[in-house]
Amino acid sequence: MQEAVGFIEFNSVAAGIFTTDAMAKKSEIEVVDSRSVCPGKYIILITGPTGPVDESLQAGIEAGADAVTDHLFLPNVHPQVIPAILAAGPVGELDALGVIETFSIPSCIQAADAASKAAEIRLLEIRLANGLGGKSFVTLTGEIPDVEAAMEAGEEKVKAIGALVRTVTVPRPHPDLSRFIL
Repeated sequence: MQEAVGFIEFNSVAAGIFTTDAMAKKSEIEVVDSRSVCPGKYIILITGPTGPVDESLQAGIEAGADAVTDHLFLPNVHPQVIPAILAAGPVGELDALGVIETFSIPSCIQAADAASKAAEIRLLEIRLANGLGGKSFVTLTGEIPDVEAAMEAGEEKVKAIGALVRTVTVPRPHPDLSRFIL
């Protein structure tokens, strides 16, 4: 079965907590993240097989009702996306560095997925909203041509939905920069 990601954003912490329980009880999924974020919102991120994620997401949208402000269903997600959200891997050596900054969490996840499917790059981190006033960003690294291709794919995806803040590519980052990426 294909892995999928489901995401819901709420304007209410209480609704988010209630909905996390409803989603976890609906289907066999993994709750990857369930927490409050800036500015006073709540997010839930789930993963698992496509069918169960879709079922849980629909249950979450229903349970959250008018507190739901945004949501995303992304089937066949690239395997690097969840570890990058969890910032689970070491930064290591940086080749070229790319940054895609977005106005929303779902658009950032979509940009990271598109970028990682477009070229041989390594996702470093997908930062979701906290300390960013609700914005998000993804950092990635790889050879310069691969980073350029990945950045183009991620940027196209986000521009299409009007959620792009800015992108930058750093061809040969100074070695000290890696200490500040994660």
